[in-house]
Amino acid sequence: MKRSAKLHVTLTTAANDPQGRAIRGGPHPPGVGGVEAVRSGRSFELRLDAQDLAPGEGAVGVRAMCEKLLANTVIETYRFEVVSE
Repeated sequence: MKRSAKLHVTLTTAANDPQGRAIRGGPHPPGVGGVEAVRSGRSFELRLDAQDLAPGEGAVGVRAMCEKLLANTVIETYRFEVVSE
């Protein structure tokens, strides 16, 4: 059984987000209004070679990857989901 992980990294609410402000303040298509706030971020999809791992062990590796490689935990938060394919 193969597993994959879907990760989302976003800036904390305390961090300045100029890209989010530009999106919020930019032109919107007709009928799209009332956008109060936008936080920009990044998404990742990983395919895990985790056939021999117990269900929780894949999450441990993904969490370590987020904290050491993909997210700056000083100014960013992350969330992820590990699913079976």
